[in-house]
Amino acid sequence: MTQLVQPVDALIVVDVQSAFVTGDGAVPAAARLVDRTADLIARARSGGALVVHLQNDGPPGSDDEPHTPGWELHHPVERGPREVVIRKPRDDGFHATPLGGVLADAGVRALAVCGVMSEMCVQATARTALERGYRVVVPHDAHATQDCPAVPGVSEPVPAAIVSRVAAYALGSDAEVTVPAAAVTFTAPAAG
Repeated sequence: MTQLVQPVDALIVVDVQSAFVTGDGAVPAAARLVDRTADLIARARSGGALVVHLQNDGPPGSDDEPHTPGWELHHPVERGPREVVIRKPRDDGFHATPLGGVLADAGVRALAVCGVMSEMCVQATARTALERGYRVVVPHDAHATQDCPAVPGVSEPVPAAIVSRVAAYALGSDAEVTVPAAAVTFTAPAAG
């Protein structure tokens, strides 16, 4: 049996967009990621937690260019006071977005971060959340990335699972990074 962690009052779903979880550009662990993030979203809603879907606005010509099929969020969104979509221009979900204010207004104290890419947007958003004093849980089986290609004279290819693990581990001991998604529990934020 999985031991549950202390409840969190927000779920940040980072860039679970069609370009990254479907088709030729999907991360290797896309099926697992979609399953875990769908379960987290359902349980966060049920627990009254705030659900924030971050949506990356890629540059022109990219797979996640705004208003292209790859840019669309993969999971259905139930917009309302407890579920929002925040578009972002950079890796960090807090940079040049209203995310900080949304979390503060809701009274959030602890959050779980899931999605793609582990070493970029997931890590950047989790790191800023830690810097802002939030308790941060990054479930080890609910974030993913691509394989890191070989660099001649430097290293062989690095499998995506290793890249994801190292990205989470690099957050340091203040983040909870060894728990599975199934261990994450949810509650309503203090202001709710």
